Amino acid sequence: MLVDADFDEKQDVAIITPDADDTMDEVDVDVDAEPEPRADEYDAFVKKHMPELPDLETEDIARHTWEIRNWRTLTRREQGPTFDCAGHPWRILFFPYGNNVDFASFYLEQGYEEKQVPEDWYACVQFMLVLWNPNDPTMFVTHSATHRFTAEEGDWGFTRFAELRRLFAPWEDRDRPMVEDDAANVTAYVRVLKDPTGVLWHNFIHYDSKKETGMVGLKNQGATCYLNSLLQSLFFTNAFRQAVYQIPTDTEESRSNSAYALQRLFYLLQTSNSAVPTTDLTQSFGWDSKQIFEQQDVQELSRVLMDRLDERMKGTEAEGTLETMFVGKMKTYISCINVDYESSRIEDFWDIQLNVSGNKDLDDSFKDYVQVETMEGENKYHAEGHGLQDAKKGVIFESFPEVLHLQLKRFEYDINRDAMMKVNDRYEFPEIWDASPYLSESADRSEPYVYHLHGVLVHSGDLNAGHYYAFLKPDKEGNFYKFDDDRVTRATKREALEENFGGDYTQVNGNIGQRNPYTRTWSAKRSMSAYMLVYIRESRLDKILMPGKEIEAPTHLAERVLEEKAAFERRRKEREEAHLYMDIAVASEENFKKYQGFDIVPWKNDGSEDPAHPKVYRVLRATTIAEFTKTVADDLGVEADTIRPWAMVNRQNGTVRPDVIVSFEDMTVEEASSKFGTKTAAFRLWFEKAKIRDEKGQPAYSEKERSPDPKNPQGTRPLMLFLKHFDAKAQSLFGIGNFYATPQEKVGEIGPQICELLGWPSSTPIKLSEEIKQNMIESMKPKMTLAQSEIQDGDIITVQKTLPDKELSQISASGGFVDAKEFYDYLLNRININFDPRHGEETGLPSFSLTLSKRMTYDQFSAKVGEHLKVAPTHLRFTTVTTTGKPKMAIKYALQSTLNSILYPGPYNYAGSSMQRSDALFYEVLEMPLKELEQRRAVKITWLPEGLSKEEEHTLMIPRTGVIADLTEALQKKCNISNEVMEKVRVYEAHNNKWYKALNPDFQIMGIGEYLTLYAAVFPDDDSAKKISVFHFDKEPAKVHGHPFQFPLKEGEPFSETRQRLSDYIKIKGKQFDKIKFAVVSKPQYSRPQYLEDGQNPSLPDNVIVTYLSPDDILWDLFEKNDITLGMDHTNKQRSFWGKTDSIFIR
Repeated sequence: MLVDADFDEKQDVAIITPDADDTMDEVDVDVDAEPEPRADEYDAFVKKHMPELPDLETEDIARHTWEIRNWRTLTRREQGPTFDCAGHPWRILFFPYGNNVDFASFYLEQGYEEKQVPEDWYACVQFMLVLWNPNDPTMFVTHSATHRFTAEEGDWGFTRFAELRRLFAPWEDRDRPMVEDDAANVTAYVRVLKDPTGVLWHNFIHYDSKKETGMVGLKNQGATCYLNSLLQSLFFTNAFRQAVYQIPTDTEESRSNSAYALQRLFYLLQTSNSAVPTTDLTQSFGWDSKQIFEQQDVQELSRVLMDRLDERMKGTEAEGTLETMFVGKMKTYISCINVDYESSRIEDFWDIQLNVSGNKDLDDSFKDYVQVETMEGENKYHAEGHGLQDAKKGVIFESFPEVLHLQLKRFEYDINRDAMMKVNDRYEFPEIWDASPYLSESADRSEPYVYHLHGVLVHSGDLNAGHYYAFLKPDKEGNFYKFDDDRVTRATKREALEENFGGDYTQVNGNIGQRNPYTRTWSAKRSMSAYMLVYIRESRLDKILMPGKEIEAPTHLAERVLEEKAAFERRRKEREEAHLYMDIAVASEENFKKYQGFDIVPWKNDGSEDPAHPKVYRVLRATTIAEFTKTVADDLGVEADTIRPWAMVNRQNGTVRPDVIVSFEDMTVEEASSKFGTKTAAFRLWFEKAKIRDEKGQPAYSEKERSPDPKNPQGTRPLMLFLKHFDAKAQSLFGIGNFYATPQEKVGEIGPQICELLGWPSSTPIKLSEEIKQNMIESMKPKMTLAQSEIQDGDIITVQKTLPDKELSQISASGGFVDAKEFYDYLLNRININFDPRHGEETGLPSFSLTLSKRMTYDQFSAKVGEHLKVAPTHLRFTTVTTTGKPKMAIKYALQSTLNSILYPGPYNYAGSSMQRSDALFYEVLEMPLKELEQRRAVKITWLPEGLSKEEEHTLMIPRTGVIADLTEALQKKCNISNEVMEKVRVYEAHNNKWYKALNPDFQIMGIGEYLTLYAAVFPDDDSAKKISVFHFDKEPAKVHGHPFQFPLKEGEPFSETRQRLSDYIKIKGKQFDKIKFAVVSKPQYSRPQYLEDGQNPSLPDNVIVTYLSPDDILWDLFEKNDITLGMDHTNKQRSFWGKTDSIFIR
């Protein structure tokens, strides 16, 4: 910091500007209060103005007073005498005329000499500076602060300590100034505090988690902090990590293998010196940005991950490890009170969800979990052989796992707010906990069920904005550590436990509440609270944590990671040196001979290892052509003087052909690229190989180069041409090599030379054509010269044998091409299509690829697919694929449609085509021919066989000319419904979860509304009775949900009896039925409900105005007078927990 323009000494000073109200102490005197201590009553003064901080232990405290004299003659920057506290030197830094402000500035600074501060030195200090009048110590100004002093931040204090003009004027109501006779005292109180975690008041600049804790964190991709906290918890469950390492992954593709990605992540957490990214893991899960930037349910993620790993461990040495480690058993039972009968089942559990709301601690939640419910009265249990009986219903635990995951239900649906809300109530959990009180009498108690807390996963914030982190105890007897994404710090037991109980903040200085950093709001309740606890059974601590044992990663994993690091380092070096290098694509005769396509070679490399692709060399720009030629010759295994480079050029017709020989051997490759290359592509060279050596031993590329042709005018050199061979029998077209011919030679005269290149007799009948460009293949006329045929250097001539008509007919009949021009057309239109089963791999159908022509008709390409699958092509149906990989639209059979029209819709459908993949199709193997299927309609129907207690969704294929009777017949066959039940089945439509209309058996299938929901249900016997429409809503009639239905009314029946009939019909009884509130709602939308009950409905918020009817009211009478419906008001259980519709998946 520069004090002023003509003072050239720089000093870093931390600036703290007190609030305006705190600049001067103005004490209101209370006659009953203790008198304000004087500035020279040091012990009383520090007790009053710098009390000890709660939960922090003092290492040492010191006091030092600096007597300032001749204030006005001091320099702009002064340092007081050095004093000691906790073994560290300290002093006061003073700016008498202000640190660039009109205030006196005072700071506390460490007193080490420059460059003599110990390495990694720091001190956590609570300090106070007091400026006072030595003649009247009741006059003082004081400010206090806390700071972590380091070598980089060696001073901290107050820039606006006291206003200069007030210091030299009469002080407040006194007749003397604070600075009297140019003198004043300043006292420093310094309290050095112990730092049990090593991060007290740390700014985390240059903080090194590995150095400080020996552990590293995980990088947050956007909203993956929840994933990070779970992964760290699993990583430090060492037995789990060892089991993951035992999954064989050495032969699998790493990018799509979630087991390998998890192994790799764990290995990096063990060996890395910095935070580890999770991108490879989430990519292996198949997640995109939607999952990465959306908070997910940790319990759901944990279960899905465990399921995937459990599948991968089957058949390995780790099989069964996860069940042993994480799975316990619970028994659900119903036990009759008056007869000897019990119905029970034992189920596995991987974790336990515990209620937080209404419970004060862990034991309360377990007592609530195993609470016994008495089934009596209307809710009696039907015991087989005993009829209806009073019974007790409940859950009891048979065993707890070695590692117990407890999910605390911190998020619940608030019926008054109509939203999910976070439960911030105080909820305590112990460090050591005994689970035995919650075990059944028959449980194995040979080992104590005492558990030690080793993980507290925390959510800070609310449902919509928050952050996840974890407190974990990696060692059996060690400390807790805080894992907050990429940062790992030591933590106290209080930070791990008590501070995450939730509830109210403790009261400090009469103020309650703190500001939530995520919601930016003030709250009296803690925003951070535990949502998941990890307990390890005391008797299995050594087995799970494996103290003293190094968890060894698989050898192949370590090797792959080393290879990745080496590759990363190479890429980094390449980026740094990129300006020194350039890429050169080199093609040779070997590439040409292995290429089947247009032009000489495929210059655009798609990343495959096709031997036809040119080799790309990365060379120094200063490399000469001669040096580069030597490099290429070594790779080709030839002598350097037997090859020469041709520069490639982009012709106007879109082809790439050799243009000129690069003969300047001393020219650099950069200069050659600038002179002969193109600006739009990398430098491309064709290396021609000499065919012979002349009498002098010099390489010759053609006989015509050394033997002048009498037909060739003086000075006209031969043309270098390329030859391709189309083999009609093999259905192939490959390069043969290059040859030379003079411009004056006739096309018919080069035939013998071409036959010689192919090893054919010179009399072999052949046809020649020129490959001008992709869609222009022209036959060559034997009597025209090459000059007349406009042949030039680099042109491609294609040769094919002239075959007998019989052979040509056989080739054509087998679907082959008999002419080079036809085969070129096939190459132009060929496309590699990826076929995947429409309904996934669970159908048992394979994924595969076929190379087809875009000109193929529907029948032709379906025949190819059928041939591959060994199924009838008539029973195949194809569906186009969106760019996101999902089904787009089923393809209808059309005789004239081609693969091109299917994959590339016309311009009239341009908007749609941009969202469709042109290299993929889904397929289905149908039970009937596609033509027959297209005469049917897929009808989706919800079948309600037992009221509302059970539902089944089915899609039935019904003839388009069919009626509802055909639909019910198909449903009966599908669900195996008896004839007796079918007599009571009725079909009806619903719209927006409300009854729309009943459909008669003769109603046409094509008349079913596209946007209506179709139901089939068993109706009460009385078809002639009046029926009222019933629907479900959640507090407000506009918030509909569930399955609507119609219910018959009885004349004169009070609603209390109607209610019982409703319970019998929908098959919902007991407490679940009691939660439903019934209301009469008029048909017009937004009508106010009239609840059929006495008194107030406690489930409704106070601001909802409703009217109430008596349970004795008769629905028949109300229905006669008004157009009404019956509403069932209850919570929508299908409401999404996080406001999202997709479940977590791991592929």
